[in-house]
Amino acid sequence: MDDILTGPFDRRMRRLRRDRAADKFAAQDFLVKAATRSITERLSEINRDFDTALDLGGHIGGFRDAAVEQIPGKIGQLYQCDQSPRMVAQMANPYRLVADEEALPFAAASFDLIVSTLSLHMVNDLPGTLLQIRHCLKPDGLFIGAMFGGETLTELRQAFARAEIEQEGGMSPRVAPFTDIRDAGSLLQRAGFTMPVTDYETLTVTYPSLFRLMQELRDMGESNSLTHRHKHFSRRQTLLRAAEIYHDQFSEPDQRIRARFDIIYLTGWSPSPDQPKPLRPGSARMRLADALGTSETVLPARMPDDTPP
Repeated sequence: MDDILTGPFDRRMRRLRRDRAADKFAAQDFLVKAATRSITERLSEINRDFDTALDLGGHIGGFRDAAVEQIPGKIGQLYQCDQSPRMVAQMANPYRLVADEEALPFAAASFDLIVSTLSLHMVNDLPGTLLQIRHCLKPDGLFIGAMFGGETLTELRQAFARAEIEQEGGMSPRVAPFTDIRDAGSLLQRAGFTMPVTDYETLTVTYPSLFRLMQELRDMGESNSLTHRHKHFSRRQTLLRAAEIYHDQFSEPDQRIRARFDIIYLTGWSPSPDQPKPLRPGSARMRLADALGTSETVLPARMPDDTPP
């Protein structure tokens, strides 16, 4: 099933790219570290501990170290998985396994907490994956995920689109389509999460050139894994023209080019009878005037106007 291309992303190629990046990932994990820090900060604000947790798409296992350092004692048993066998091999956690985000191998109600750091943006069926995540959570379990979205790598997309049109007379898919933050919130609701919350942050990273940016994306395992990508090497003139356009349109005063990364954070709870419910309309026991500390004035009823129109 893994070899069948049924969506925008070639999951087999995605796994191979992550395998190839495994040995270099630690040198290029700054975006994952930033997202991990945001997730642990959110967890630190929640007044409960989690006995069993899953790190889904955990790369080489950095979340475990961050949790021990930043939220000690909050997570009991942590399991970690990734689609890439070579990424998993670098995890220090003995409770590790190879697992694909699109086909989770866990039983229902297995975890109190599931986190995912920058791995869900290249699944073909994000609604289905979110539904599986909720299925794996115990009642009142928590999901916190971070994924690339919005205008991530918009500069790279624009530079290559213009260069290919000029040099080759057409465009090919170069940069993945990313989820919008408004869509992300709707997807959490569709998957059955309660109290869904989404927010995002934008990180701008500078590079000496387009070629350095592309190299670092490869070292992160984030290079092109689209199903309908070009299967051959890019033309030299197209690459040079894309680099020129990128520098002309998106360079800083120090001549370095900038790259935008939007990280969307998704938070939702697995339904539970013990969770607070919204009150029925009209069930309030306190008047608004009392809450505001003012007196209530009852206005006389307005009599109908007998004057014919």
